Amino acid sequence: MTYTGNVEAGGRPDVRELPGLRVTKVAVGPYDNNAYLLRCTATGEQLLIDAANEAPRLLELIGDGPLARIVTTHRHEDHWMALSEVARATGAPVVAHPRDAGPLPEPVAEPVEHGDTVAVGQASLDVIHLRGHTPGSIALLYDAGGELADRPHLFTGDSLFPGGVGNTWGDPTRFRQLLSDVEERVFDRLPDATWFYPGHGKDSTLGRERPSLTEWRARGW
Repeated sequence: MTYTGNVEAGGRPDVRELPGLRVTKVAVGPYDNNAYLLRCTATGEQLLIDAANEAPRLLELIGDGPLARIVTTHRHEDHWMALSEVARATGAPVVAHPRDAGPLPEPVAEPVEHGDTVAVGQASLDVIHLRGHTPGSIALLYDAGGELADRPHLFTGDSLFPGGVGNTWGDPTRFRQLLSDVEERVFDRLPDATWFYPGHGKDSTLGRERPSLTEWRARGW
């Protein structure tokens, strides 16, 4: 089956095979949150991005494979409702930016900053700090050690969606900060073929969204 990224709560996950990494996308909970299970194809080690909801379903997806860590992209509750149950069942440490660590229900064992890396087996993801939706929102970039440098994969949490940046609740300062970070740290750095996976809804590419950047800035959200 060809990967589409179109999933819905209660439906089947979608799986994508990348060099060195298998990506499983699943939608959970009443807000159709996306959770992403990444599996290193060389070692079988796994990493979960956003233990958002439906802990039994996430644990079934994880299975017997070792879970190396759980990354929480930001502090909002709909992205960590299953965090405690999954962390305690698997023993996996929690990864998050220090500025969003306080509200999380589990201690952040591995704090990360902009420019750090997060490992899963032999694979490595770069941390991109995108301020504005929350103070400590992060995205994770995977390029397979450069093999996918011309078409990398980016997990954006709630900072970037098809059609715009994340919610900043009408605060012009937060909006300008978020859009500036998204422009400078994502669009100015990465190619159009970059595929991104948001915290809710469908995926997109930077090339599909890039022509709208001026419109987003003008409309203010």
